Amino acid sequence: MNHKIPPNIIERPELRDHVRVFRNRQHAGEVLAEMLSSYSKTDAIVLAIPAGGVPVAAVIAERLRIPLDVAVVSKITLPWNTEAGYGAVAFDETMRLNEALVEHLGLTEEQIQQGIAQTTQKVLRRAKRFRGDRSFPDLTKRRAILVDDGLASGFTLLVAAEALRKAGAQHICVAIPTGHASSLPRMADEVEALYCANIRSGFSFAVADAYEEWTDVTEEEAIAIYKRLAGNE
Repeated sequence: MNHKIPPNIIERPELRDHVRVFRNRQHAGEVLAEMLSSYSKTDAIVLAIPAGGVPVAAVIAERLRIPLDVAVVSKITLPWNTEAGYGAVAFDETMRLNEALVEHLGLTEEQIQQGIAQTTQKVLRRAKRFRGDRSFPDLTKRRAILVDDGLASGFTLLVAAEALRKAGAQHICVAIPTGHASSLPRMADEVEALYCANIRSGFSFAVADAYEEWTDVTEEEAIAIYKRLAGNE
């Protein structure tokens, strides 16, 4: 199926519909940094979604010589499958449910509220571990580059972008190594620009398929990377 790509999506056409295009997350960050060269040494700030987005974002921030910070957001997972989500909660408690999926799954109100509460606790705990007592950066007069290691449904990134708007962001750029063609237009509608090096279509899509080396990033690994670079304003 051919998906129409909106004009505010920037891709690497030669990588379209290919798999194993990045050696690892660091290499993906290098590719995106080249695509984002116009942001180099500007007032922009890179905001990583932990944990997998942090290694990608760290390379972008270093290459472009702009600060790194985090936008903590987590999907609300199913009671019987912690890999699948039906919504997401962001660092400021912005929450959105995938209403169609909730209805399809037949989740009870009690299950939904319990999932929201558990995810909110997780997000606030994780934000505290990353940021400590540091206040969230002022985004009212700077461009925000929101980074994750890939986009499947895009729900987590949508909630993150909504939270950044509430934090005052006027210009949001999403930067992702890989994304599904059917999900990208919806994300592009919510931001000023979307950079996706490897756009893929097809019935089956896994973020991991874009990478030769793929392992889960632990919270501890992500925090170590963040603390090495954070605050370089």
